[in-house]
Amino acid sequence: MDYLPYAVTSDTGDKFEIEFALSPHTEDPVRVHQLLTTIMNALASDLKVLGETSNGDILQAVSMALAIRARMVHAPESTMRGIVSDLTSSALQACFDADRNSEPAGHG
Repeated sequence: MDYLPYAVTSDTGDKFEIEFALSPHTEDPVRVHQLLTTIMNALASDLKVLGETSNGDILQAVSMALAIRARMVHAPESTMRGIVSDLTSSALQACFDADRNSEPAGHG
C-alpha cells in the first residue's frame, strides 16, 4: 500500500506528521497532496477573515462538501457510499494514529 505523508500545524501550534493510506485507485498522489493543501489553506484563509467559528460548524460544512462532491460522481449510490465511507474512515484513522506534537507554552 502506498502512503501520502502530510505535515500540518494547527493554529494553536500543534504539529502532526500524518501518513495517509492511499486508495489503490489513486491516479496522482501529487495532485491529491496539492488538492488537500488547497482545501486546508482555503479553510485557514476563510477563518482568518470571518473570525472565530466552531469546530462543529467547520466539520459540518466539510462533510456537506464531501457529500456534494460524491453526489456529482456518476456512480450508483451504494458504490459512492462505500467509497466515501472507506476513504473517510482511513483518513480519520491516519490522523488519530499521528502523534500530536505541541510546543511548550509560557516563558519556560
